[in-house]
Amino acid sequence: MLQALGDATRRRMVEALGKGPLSMSALAAPFDITLTAIGQHLHVLEECGLVTTQKIGRVRTCQLRAEGLDALAAWVEAQRPAWDRKLDRLADLLRDG
Repeated sequence: MLQALGDATRRRMVEALGKGPLSMSALAAPFDITLTAIGQHLHVLEECGLVTTQKIGRVRTCQLRAEGLDALAAWVEAQRPAWDRKLDRLADLLRDG
């Protein structure tokens, strides 16, 4: 999931979908890349569980999956205690040094 969000285009896509579902063409509009490239980015986001797409007729609608964001938030929270300890040690070293 972090690898998927490591790409600026995919992060911007997730941000756009955070405002609500969009058709693939509406999602692609602000980007200067092909619909094929947008589809490839969507595939990566779908594979990691952040986005779902559904095709109805000729329109493919994209939607953010809250469950995917919940999994990311849980991972970040699990990492927080270790980083807090490291930052506290650094603060101690800087204060005492």
